[in-house]
Amino acid sequence: NFGVDLPFCCFLRFDDLKEGDVVRHDGKRSDGYLEHIFKHAAKELFGMDVKEITYKALKNKDFQEVTLEKDGETVLRFAAAYGFRNIQNMVLKLKKGKFLYHFVEVLACPGGCLNGKGQAQSEDGKPDRALLAQMEEVYTAIPVRLPETNLHVQKMYQDWLEGMDSKKVQETLHTTYGAVNQTTSSLDIKW
Repeated sequence: NFGVDLPFCCFLRFDDLKEGDVVRHDGKRSDGYLEHIFKHAAKELFGMDVKEITYKALKNKDFQEVTLEKDGETVLRFAAAYGFRNIQNMVLKLKKGKFLYHFVEVLACPGGCLNGKGQAQSEDGKPDRALLAQMEEVYTAIPVRLPETNLHVQKMYQDWLEGMDSKKVQETLHTTYGAVNQTTSSLDIKW
């Protein structure tokens, strides 16, 4: 797996917007930052400018894959897993060591954030497909603003974090993972 150095601005937004201005991150829907992180990783790790991302639905429309190929080899493999069934399947594959992804965006709502409870549903609790399509259309009409172009973020890196590749950036914005000792409890969820 890659140790991708993602800029702090991928996760936080310090906007110098005027009141009433609305901007969005890169992507077709209001979900997470998969597209932005994918494009950033492609550029930083492989020097490739990705303009358009193509999602490939795997077992269902809520488990999709995005890959980057270079010289005939898949060098990046990202996935979007929406809904608890897909999350559960993902965890099972991880436990079996059969998980091929460098990054996974996980969202609890099937269909993504716009399809969540209290969002695009009719009075009987079923998805309102027309309203969902309208919401996605409105969302994609909002201008994209890449977080790393924000002057406040750039100033924070320079003044507070002492540059993009500083020790302070590593200590503040990066984490490491280690094995966790498993305990047996009746409250453990068996996935």
